[in-house]
Amino acid sequence: MSKLRVQSFAISIDGYGAGPDQDLEHPLGVRGPELMEWFVHTRIWRRMHGNDDGETGVDNEAAEQGFAGIGAWILGRNMFGPVRGPWPDENWKGWWGDEPPYHTPVFVLTHHARPPLEMAGGTVFHFVTDGIHDALERATAAAWIPDPTSSRTRECWWVRSAASFFYVAAKPTRFPTCRRGRSA
Repeated sequence: MSKLRVQSFAISIDGYGAGPDQDLEHPLGVRGPELMEWFVHTRIWRRMHGNDDGETGVDNEAAEQGFAGIGAWILGRNMFGPVRGPWPDENWKGWWGDEPPYHTPVFVLTHHARPPLEMAGGTVFHFVTDGIHDALERATAAAWIPDPTSSRTRECWWVRSAASFFYVAAKPTRFPTCRRGRSA
């Protein structure tokens, strides 16, 4: 039986998984990187970025588990990029360059259709316009190991109690200018 796992996720004390005002200069929003301070010093993160160093220990173990055994990912559109509304073109290919860290099918929740996008390393982005339940169904069907995971859209699953596993890092940070319910 497949599981929906929520791992390596950080949240502010006022309930946000990213800072306000996401743009090209602020992929996680203004002050958003504060939430991921626990992660960026880990060995797994450093190796993803071509370095041989990095801290080991509890945070690294949690981060490694967050990438192990994942057959497909589900992302909110903000996790894919800063583009809002209809896609102006298909030039934006994500935050990660030519080889994203996923190496599996990735299902991006959006209100605006776009053809699948194949990237180096086995990542294929599929843009889902029929909602989060459709994304989970498609991710489960596509997973080589039936264990899809969610990223930016975790609060949707949290509210619906669909996730079977959570590993969340809470950060005593507030984002008072964030707003809920923005359409992507």
